Amino acid sequence: MSLDGYIDDASDRRLILSGPADLDRVDALRASCDAILVGAGTIRADNPRLLVREPGRRAARIAAGRPEHPTKVTLTTTGDLDASAAFFTAGSGPKLVYVPSPAIAGRVPAAATAVVAAGLDALLTDLAGRGVGRLLVEGGTAVHTTFLSGGRVDELSLAIAPILVGGGTRFVDPAEFPAGRLRLLRVEAVGDMAVLSYGRPS
Repeated sequence: MSLDGYIDDASDRRLILSGPADLDRVDALRASCDAILVGAGTIRADNPRLLVREPGRRAARIAAGRPEHPTKVTLTTTGDLDASAAFFTAGSGPKLVYVPSPAIAGRVPAAATAVVAAGLDALLTDLAGRGVGRLLVEGGTAVHTTFLSGGRVDELSLAIAPILVGGGTRFVDPAEFPAGRLRLLRVEAVGDMAVLSYGRPS
């Protein structure tokens, strides 16, 4: 996010916050995970591929008996997803779309598996049943807010870009969050960015 807490500006152009070093850090993080989750709004706005880019990391996953890329996960209340989005077309491996009802499941593109799950706990329970032990939640705002306000985050990693945006989309929406001060785990300089990692309150 920007220094003033935004992950996107108010224009119709994509705001680039990460630099090369941070993109490589995120790639390594993706390679360490079993699944990556983004919201449907992020798929529509950013069209992310959600793949491990570096060949050596993909090869290491395969050598360890893991899929080349983590499972892709999204959640939607409407089923309004473009079948040509990179979420569905890029890379191999499972794509899971969590929906609140069977009626919405019928709208999910055929390239993905639609899963009916009422709420965040049901989603996480289903993922655990599919062998997902480490889930990387990449956003966007609604997803960040849901996981953080629900107390379902073990570690929060904030990459701060050295720019001021002045308006647009915030990192989180107003919500009631769990009480207590998060524990500072690490502070890293990554290129021209600062990465702050926090754990659950003591």
